[in-house]
Amino acid sequence: MPVIDKLAHSLGRRDEVPNQELARELAEKMDKKGIREIAENLWNKDRNIQADCIKVLYEVGCIEPRLITDYTDDFVKCLRSRNNRLVWGGMTALAEVAKANPDAVFRNLDAIKKAKESGSVITIDNAISTLAYTAAGNRKYNEAIFPYLLMHLSDCRPKEVPQHSEKTLPAVNGSNKTDFIKVLEKRMEDLSSGGLARVKKVIKQAQAK
Repeated sequence: MPVIDKLAHSLGRRDEVPNQELARELAEKMDKKGIREIAENLWNKDRNIQADCIKVLYEVGCIEPRLITDYTDDFVKCLRSRNNRLVWGGMTALAEVAKANPDAVFRNLDAIKKAKESGSVITIDNAISTLAYTAAGNRKYNEAIFPYLLMHLSDCRPKEVPQHSEKTLPAVNGSNKTDFIKVLEKRMEDLSSGGLARVKKVIKQAQAK
């Protein structure tokens, strides 16, 4: 049975369970051939198939990021799609790729920043994760990316500060945590009680690095 026939849309389903089950099956079996078939169908003429395929790929990445690193260029291409599901799905996949192969993601830094600047809320959220995991890759990447993340935290809407500070944590280390904490302390005056508690927790985590 071709793996494309196991997608939610192929089964006449409107929920994501078949896609999640397929991703788990592909990851557990390390089925690179099946994953390749899914990746090739990112460009299927049916947008429902496209949506299912990007879902399967980033769910595979959540389980084992190394299984989707070969498709980094496809995920970057997704960022330029007119199908918003592919845009934010591609960014979600890139966040997983960055954990296993930050080099591949760093080569596409400009495209990621561009997609973040013009993207939907969910695209922006996942762009922060993508950039943070890439910055965690090595000192050079951190020096190139971390100031950009700090600038974002300085300027983003108050309601975004808690989540985006949490997503930035992977990039925080002993040499940059002071600057990170200073930015968050300055933003604390803008926050509600719930957001304030989350940011205080982030600061504690940063201090421990």
